[in-house]
Amino acid sequence: MSEEQRWTAGDGPGARAEGGSGTGPEPVVPGGEDEAAAWAELVATARRTVADGLVVGTSGNVSVRVGDLVLVTPSGVPYDRLRPQDLTAVDLDGRQVRGSLVPTSELPMHLAVYRTTDAGAVVHTHAVHATAVSTLVPELPLVHYMAAALGGPVRVAPYATYGTEELARHMLDALAGRTGCLLQNHGTITYGAGLDQAYDRTAQLEWMCRLWLTASSVPDRTPTLLTEADLAEVTERLRGYGQRG
Repeated sequence: MSEEQRWTAGDGPGARAEGGSGTGPEPVVPGGEDEAAAWAELVATARRTVADGLVVGTSGNVSVRVGDLVLVTPSGVPYDRLRPQDLTAVDLDGRQVRGSLVPTSELPMHLAVYRTTDAGAVVHTHAVHATAVSTLVPELPLVHYMAAALGGPVRVAPYATYGTEELARHMLDALAGRTGCLLQNHGTITYGAGLDQAYDRTAQLEWMCRLWLTASSVPDRTPTLLTEADLAEVTERLRGYGQRG
């Protein structure tokens, strides 16, 4: 069994192929090695959103771009049940080209991001603090300088029914010049060069929302906020942040 086929063994209900005792034929995994490796990383990221409390059940979705294909979590399937052979992919026009499971209903949002940015991965969640903030303000107040890591003050996209082109349009407007936004009465969406970066931005956004809610809940006190000049200075400093190799 290849590494790509081994990663779900024993991971929960439905993790093995039906009748998979280890003595039968290997499951057929759609696509090549690159797609199989990307699918394994995608499912691991999706499971992380649940483990870290950003998603309840299947109330979120994750995608990653491999060439001209977008691998995406399927609709309504618990992440711990996804197997290597469940790989699901569409082209940039939304035509399904891999797998038999129906892609996430939020596919229009994912494809809109890939068509208009250089994104390599997209993460959408219903994180509780971020969703709460989306119901209160049109933009997350500048309570912390890490807003610079998302391109600036995080906007809230107006509400629209999930899975619609209208929601995708609202999202794109809110994402202009940003790598993440809030979706009113819905959740979050972030993107990055890869799954790790997209996920880290989602987690950072949820943390900033939790911070603002916590600070603004103190009676008779108003949180101090950063200025646009403060944020511009941090943005410049972040350009040289981290290890160089």
